[in-house]
Amino acid sequence: MKKRLLGKQGLEVSALGLGCMGLNFSYGKPTDKNDAICLIRSAVEKGITFFDTAQVYGPFTNEEIVGEALSPFRNSVVIATKFGFSYDNGASTGLNSKPENIRKTVEGSLKRLKVDVIDLLYQHRVDPEVPMEEVAGTVKELIWEGKVKYFGLSEANALHIRRAHEVQPVSALQSEYSIWWREPETKTMSTLEELGIGFVPYSPLGKGFLTGKIDENTKFEPTDFRNTVPRLSTENRAANMKLVNLLISIAEKKSATPAQIALSWLLAQKSWIVPIPGTTKIHRLEENIGAADIELTKADLNEIESAASQIKIHGQRYSEISQKMIDE
Repeated sequence: MKKRLLGKQGLEVSALGLGCMGLNFSYGKPTDKNDAICLIRSAVEKGITFFDTAQVYGPFTNEEIVGEALSPFRNSVVIATKFGFSYDNGASTGLNSKPENIRKTVEGSLKRLKVDVIDLLYQHRVDPEVPMEEVAGTVKELIWEGKVKYFGLSEANALHIRRAHEVQPVSALQSEYSIWWREPETKTMSTLEELGIGFVPYSPLGKGFLTGKIDENTKFEPTDFRNTVPRLSTENRAANMKLVNLLISIAEKKSATPAQIALSWLLAQKSWIVPIPGTTKIHRLEENIGAADIELTKADLNEIESAASQIKIHGQRYSEISQKMIDE
């Protein structure tokens, strides 16, 4: 698979990464551990070198799975994880990016991931109680100490990015971005381009909706967080099928799938964008990887843009409680 650079500090990764959260967190029944390890190792064999996890996924169990799965490939992969929460008895108790908590939780991540250094360390969410300069300064110290290689932010706004970048160069911003959530285009991407920061879109397939395998009749498991997503309510799924139908029409012309078109559209936006679709199935992993070989022409992109601009997306991307955490 082709490689892409995130930031100006030398972080090179495969053009597509693998988001590992859904293997055991948020999307219903957890994947069997051995199956999860098998999928992650299959991704390595198929050319993916970039793997995304976080302390809060579980909490902690996702890091353990990723660490065990990638231990045989440590020198050929890039592992990204995140800090930014407090924990009590194995459960998250809220945001906490105080320096002492960053250090404490990073030590835990190093052990769970079975590594001596974390390749890419993100602040998971901006903590309004801790100045960004203090957060970036703590990560800078961890980089000096050889415990972290590169610094990233997640769902940070342009001002937060600039403040952090002045203290410690930011290599990547991870935020939601897809053809049905395009806010980064007006809020952060010009800042990223100006400062030379890479962009890692999560939920590049709209939490599965853009694959064309979900419609208004789909029933999510009771523990699947998509039950709380307004945009994925039964009514809104029916209305939002217009966008999926657009992807299907383009896919038919390209002998591809809607998921592949959604991913290739992202890859075509900027050379420094690296989407991290997640999956629990080998055949979906292979399908996603295939997107890296699809080239959308300028005419294709213009056609998609023209048609998409006429489609109204129904429903907010998160519940009020989840959105509040991002907006703070």
